[in-house]
Amino acid sequence: MIVFVHGVPETAVIWDKVRRAIDRESVALSMPGFGCPKPEGFSATKDEYVDWLLAELGQIEGPIDLVGHDWGAGLTYRVATTRPELLHSWVADIGNIAHPDYEWHDFGKIWQTPGEGEAFVEAQNALPAAERAALFEATGLSPEDALEMAEGSDATMGECILALYRSATPNPHAHWGPWSPTSVPGMVLSPTDDIFGDEKLSAEVAEALGARFERIEGAGHFWPYQAPEEGAALLTAFWSSLD
Repeated sequence: MIVFVHGVPETAVIWDKVRRAIDRESVALSMPGFGCPKPEGFSATKDEYVDWLLAELGQIEGPIDLVGHDWGAGLTYRVATTRPELLHSWVADIGNIAHPDYEWHDFGKIWQTPGEGEAFVEAQNALPAAERAALFEATGLSPEDALEMAEGSDATMGECILALYRSATPNPHAHWGPWSPTSVPGMVLSPTDDIFGDEKLSAEVAEALGARFERIEGAGHFWPYQAPEEGAALLTAFWSSLD
């Protein structure tokens, strides 16, 4: 079973195009609070999301090929290095967030700043979805995809984003590193036009994890929307090589 995990500020629908391009059974999980309710008592920290993902994987009949994007990638790196027995393989992008030298992007820094993060979320949620979509269009998304992303955000997602980012200072590696090669096959994807990526740092993380490293040429951060066919081809080739 292929298990897809989305990131921030997204919902599980970001995987729809990729899933349609892959002729295998799959499921796209919804992170609590992202297009779905946040359970009572759930504080939305990075470690709580890891625990959530582990619980979800425990209910899925294997073998499991885990694929994570953005923060879903961060969770994937953690699961692959701590609970590899749950997986048949793993794939994740934005490898630079797992590097010891990683510095959060400007949005992350805003979200991590008390007061400033709340003001940002409140201001964004006060805008109509069509205006919020402009932020995503600036990253290279089509108007239709940008609007779909914008329509998925709400106050609950905003609260979860703030808690998640504030649980990961100065960076995920400071809490979860150092890394060592995983005991199951892995692959790090690096979209060449990802404004939040860093190919050099991502390649170094892939090497530390003993994983393959593949570029998605001409794609930006939200490659599941922008380059689903290219991404699906890389995934399928990787999985085929494991058979």
